[in-house]
Amino acid sequence: MLRAGGNQVIPRPAAVWVRPTNPFAKLDHSPLTNTAELIARLQRFTQRLEQAPPPPGSRASAVLVPIFDGARGPEVVLTRRSQQLTNHKGEVSFPGGRVDAGESFVEAAIREANEEINLHPSHVRVIGEMSALSTYVSNSHIVPVVAHLEQPPALTAVNGEVDRVFSVSLIDLVRDDTYVEEHWGSPPNQYQIHFFHLDDETVWGVTGKMLHQLINIAVLKEWA
Repeated sequence: MLRAGGNQVIPRPAAVWVRPTNPFAKLDHSPLTNTAELIARLQRFTQRLEQAPPPPGSRASAVLVPIFDGARGPEVVLTRRSQQLTNHKGEVSFPGGRVDAGESFVEAAIREANEEINLHPSHVRVIGEMSALSTYVSNSHIVPVVAHLEQPPALTAVNGEVDRVFSVSLIDLVRDDTYVEEHWGSPPNQYQIHFFHLDDETVWGVTGKMLHQLINIAVLKEWA
């Protein structure tokens, strides 16, 4: 039985296939409880990554994936977007937004995190970039910038774009009552959706893909 999740309207199509098993269940979860090991794996991944350029006409965006050492190992900071926004209203996301003229993805991610959750740039140690993702609704090319915070941040929204700031332990995300993989549509037009059902929030969409990528980097043998 899944945890309660959040109060979101999920636009599932008529054709949905739900994976009956948890693909993370039999993998080594120890890097999800060891912040130093997780950061080491992320560094190896980001150093080897060949980042894809933004597609023509897409909007360059960046998010910060802030990781800090919590009581049960590494935690990530997430936000819930305001219901007043035009796109992705009420969805869970990482702090981030558009890349301004002359900015790098890293600079944009740090600036947006400061503007949205008051995360001071001096508290952010950038590890590197994960693989970029694209969104259909907002036509965005989003680069996730992974960073280590030496101290837990104040989980406070300071921007009208954010309704809530919270953190979650990575080890909680691979629980059988939390992670669900769904496939929407019918072949050949079928795509994979990653859901994380928390006690009071549901993470899916592009943020679910980013968390799925982060967990894979942590638990797959090639990054050991």
